[in-house]
Amino acid sequence: MSRMLEEIRQQPEVLERTLAAESRNIARLRNALAKRRWRSIVLAARGTSDNAAQFGRYLLEITTGIPVSLAAPSIFTLYKAKVNFEDVLAVALSQSGESIDTNIVIEEARRQGALTIGITNQPGSALARAAERVLLVRAGKERSVAATKTYTGQLLMLYLLGYALGGRLRLGDLERLPELASLALGLEPEIRSLAGRYRFLDHAVVVGRGLNYANAFEFALKLMETCYVVAERFSSADFLHGPIALIQPNLPMFLFAPSGATWPPMAQMLEKLRSIKAETLAFTDRSNPGARQSAGRAIVLPRSIPELLTPIPYIIPAQLLAAHLATEKGLNPDRPRALSKITRTL
Repeated sequence: MSRMLEEIRQQPEVLERTLAAESRNIARLRNALAKRRWRSIVLAARGTSDNAAQFGRYLLEITTGIPVSLAAPSIFTLYKAKVNFEDVLAVALSQSGESIDTNIVIEEARRQGALTIGITNQPGSALARAAERVLLVRAGKERSVAATKTYTGQLLMLYLLGYALGGRLRLGDLERLPELASLALGLEPEIRSLAGRYRFLDHAVVVGRGLNYANAFEFALKLMETCYVVAERFSSADFLHGPIALIQPNLPMFLFAPSGATWPPMAQMLEKLRSIKAETLAFTDRSNPGARQSAGRAIVLPRSIPELLTPIPYIIPAQLLAAHLATEKGLNPDRPRALSKITRTL
């Protein structure tokens, strides 16, 4: 069994441990953040952490009303630009805490008076030293190059950050996430059987929107790095503005399809895809029978889940599919070619 699969299966425990260990830290942060009015939030990250930051942008704007932007580290590392960080909350996300360019963003933001927060899995990392406050993902060592448990740990931390900012989030709801992660893991036998259907997959499209837009990027990344599949990823809105023209009959498409605000436009898109005979697989839950009916196939979590809480339980079946597909293809998902666990860029 691959380490990637082992680490996917650890996620309920990681989420539960992180919630318990960080509860006091979050309470202190909530008190500190309430003392200032924040003009904006800047999130800095790379790779899988950047996908988590994309989720954070949607979550924090939806729940707090504070504008959120994703930092472009090259503005600082290559162009040496000066950016106004007055009344800005700057947050860097890095599994290892050793991403040079995101750390430079945090260092520069702190020099200019921003409150800085580091979200990392490594307490002794450069990011933990650079940031004024640290939120620790308690994932333990992640040995597989393909990040899984640290990604969902970062999503959890962004939920907790939204709560600390006074956003429309309840701790009681967030405490359900480990159980929902366990529920998603229960789908593994079904997903293992399904992986064989995609053994010869070399091109695919992944679609999400809103809170699950980040999951479209993250699943596509997992397909690329562990299965060597050329995976394009889109918002369902952007997809209809041109990329739908590339769809041919039987091209595999994977869609994150919760009930809620993003379902009506996703349903319209599925109707178009059906008319051109694309092969569609939806990640959804029991609250959305329309997704099961509209998509050619569906992986269905056997519980109704509010859209706000779907990103963590929805990405886990996608991670499982990538891991089992790599095995079907005779590949080692723990050691993708040309990749290492820590990537340092400027």
